[in-house]
Amino acid sequence: MKAQIIDGKKISGQIRENIIKEVNDLKKSHGITPGLAVIIVGEDEASCVYVSMKEKACKNVGFYSQVHKLPQNTTQNEIIDLVEKLNKDSKIHGILVQVPLPKGIDENIINSHILPSKDVDGFHAVNSGNLFLGNPSFIPCTPKGIMELIKRTGEDITGKHAVVIGRSNILGKPVSILLLRENATVTICHSKTKDLKSHVTMADIVVAAVGSPNLITGDMIKEGAIIIDAGTRKVNGKLVGDVEFDKAKDKASWITPVPGGVGPMTITMLLENTLKAAKDQCK
Repeated sequence: MKAQIIDGKKISGQIRENIIKEVNDLKKSHGITPGLAVIIVGEDEASCVYVSMKEKACKNVGFYSQVHKLPQNTTQNEIIDLVEKLNKDSKIHGILVQVPLPKGIDENIINSHILPSKDVDGFHAVNSGNLFLGNPSFIPCTPKGIMELIKRTGEDITGKHAVVIGRSNILGKPVSILLLRENATVTICHSKTKDLKSHVTMADIVVAAVGSPNLITGDMIKEGAIIIDAGTRKVNGKLVGDVEFDKAKDKASWITPVPGGVGPMTITMLLENTLKAAKDQCK
């Protein structure tokens, strides 16, 4: 069996075309332009690149965009003051605080000050709780993108055994809940899991999200499995995923590449969440 590639870049482009159309409709019908504010503290190189990509993506779909670059020595209270100001800004429908934050600043406290209606990253406790309860909420961008990629295969998730490797609050846990909501049977593996291979070899769907290059080897993959590789790490200047791609693709039915799989979907889901926030707030 030779896996079909789940092209995140192509799917992302299709979704963005629809976002552009909806933005134009929103401008014409309500005179509203979706607005996203991003706060970045310090000069972390990867964060700066990522924020620049978000700013460019906003421009390309017709959003209003603000980027607030704060120095490394900014205090927690100063960040909270800026968040509170953006909460009151009618031009801003979504607020995102780029991580990592400098040592001594608690991102959970910062996120708790963002209005749940503007929490387009889906990290506020209210949105996390609603996700758990199955209520309408903002879904964290990468898990939301992963679910979109799985659904684009056309495979029915119901009844499938999904193994999620990673238990972070921003990826592993929420994607597990989303898979449960689609009636999958879900196993969560992590750094303390014994005999990881025994779990992965039983999986109809594998979501790898730990950032450990080639942790999931080809011999672990079940014939016909759907493989979503959300782990990225640079090895010798090249981006590598958690899954041994060249061997896994010979056994899987569908697989995401790294790069070009999950990555392009994250910012697109952020745009989609911001558009939803603008629509909700204009109601």
